[in-house]
Amino acid sequence: MRALSSLRWKIALTTTAVCCMVAAALGTVVHNVVARQIVGEVRTKAETDLDHALGHYEYGTSHGDVDVALDPPGLPKPLRELVARGDTGSMVGRRGDEPVMWAAGPADEHALAIWIPYGNTRDRLRHIDTAILASAALAAGVVALAGLFLAGRISRRLAATAAVARRISSGDLDARVDFPADGDDGGGGDRGGDRGGNRDGDDRRPGRSRDEVRDVAQALDSMAGSLQRRLEAEKRFTADVAHELRTPLTGSLAAAALLPEGRPKEMINDRLKALHLLTEDLLEISRLDSGVERAEFARVELGRAVRRAVTGSGRDATVRVVRDTEVLTDRRRLDRILANLLVNSHRHGRPPVEVTVEGPVVVVRDHGPGYPPELIEQGPQRFRTGDPGRGRGHGLGLTIVAGQAAVLEIGLTFANAPDGGAVTTLRLPVGRLPEAD
Repeated sequence: MRALSSLRWKIALTTTAVCCMVAAALGTVVHNVVARQIVGEVRTKAETDLDHALGHYEYGTSHGDVDVALDPPGLPKPLRELVARGDTGSMVGRRGDEPVMWAAGPADEHALAIWIPYGNTRDRLRHIDTAILASAALAAGVVALAGLFLAGRISRRLAATAAVARRISSGDLDARVDFPADGDDGGGGDRGGDRGGNRDGDDRRPGRSRDEVRDVAQALDSMAGSLQRRLEAEKRFTADVAHELRTPLTGSLAAAALLPEGRPKEMINDRLKALHLLTEDLLEISRLDSGVERAEFARVELGRAVRRAVTGSGRDATVRVVRDTEVLTDRRRLDRILANLLVNSHRHGRPPVEVTVEGPVVVVRDHGPGYPPELIEQGPQRFRTGDPGRGRGHGLGLTIVAGQAAVLEIGLTFANAPDGGAVTTLRLPVGRLPEAD
């Protein structure tokens, strides 16, 4: 049923249905015209023979080879009543078991009737109807195949465009549809990498047929290219700002150390350290965005690694190991992820903060107001602070968590517990060590 609901089958079935309706209408018209013509020929012959028979009856001469009789027993009642009123007429009926064309007229208070065999005419009409039905079925089949082919081509190209749109929405900004200029879909798009050609402009030229599917694909490629350029410019700007701030901040921290002890020095050092940490976070995000980060995978006992990470973070949290196991990870990056999650839980949630290890799954939970809905739906975004009224935000910490998790191939999900509190779930890989590039 799902296959029949696809665009390809909808177009093919609609085309076939329209073709069948047109064929039925044309077949009915042809049948009526041909039947009227053939029956009219037989009727004309019967009426002509009746005129001759009436003439011979009037002069008392022989009727020749025509089957004729006065008041024959098989004469249809409507025709007998017509003759009683003094008129002549003809109609198809039967004489015994044989179909005939009757023609009758008044003759001295009697009905003079002639009959012509009608079986061959009926067979001829039946053969014509069979030919009409066969032609209609053949035409419907040809149109159905043609519609299925054309609909399949359109469906494949739309499916390729949709697949590229999904890849772009998932973060693969190199994906392009890039249909060939001659309109041959070539089995679909969904290709990535650098592309040539006029991607950002309108590819329609004078004298060229309109192709709406290619227009949609080119618009998607143009949008992806524009989005990619803007995001790359934003990444470069972030990295440049962080690099430019790093040197003066280092000098400011050194100069602040020379100030005399007191409250002013503490306030200056606190603000400078916060700005220094923000700069380091921006640099880390820039490295993660650029894709240059490479993890050093090793087999690690997850329970012990989580306990060390929680202890090293200096944050109060309860660690519970339900079932320990070995996983493939980079312990330094895993420590970074757990430290950021604990900082986020203490800053925006409420204690107690619980860390549970069950096999390759680590769950970090607090008992605060929970994550905002947009974070759960869209994932972390830098500097977004969520709903201020609920006191929940995430700055850059969860953005770094998501980036490091991607480097470590960790499945990361954000959710809220039914009884309140933010829940972050990490699913670590347990397979073979990845091969070196």
